[in-house]
Amino acid sequence: MIVKRQEKETTTAGGIVLASSAAEKPSEGVVVAVGPGKSKHGEVRPLDVKVGDRVLFGKFSGSEVKVDGEDYVIMREEEIFAVIQ
Repeated sequence: MIVKRQEKETTTAGGIVLASSAAEKPSEGVVVAVGPGKSKHGEVRPLDVKVGDRVLFGKFSGSEVKVDGEDYVIMREEEIFAVIQ
């Protein structure tokens, strides 16, 4: 699946502006594409997540790619911690 990271706030609740080097990568994003899915045994099965779902994932999950100047993360369904409603 392909996930677009959500933009991280650059200002704290107290109004302090964070330098880009101090800000961590957000671990929340929106699913923009999914494939057919596959089980451990190689059988095709639909994924539980769908396009448009907001998801939480680990900061080192997946592989980062840049397409047309946009940053995306390609990851497996197992790397998703939760779907946010």
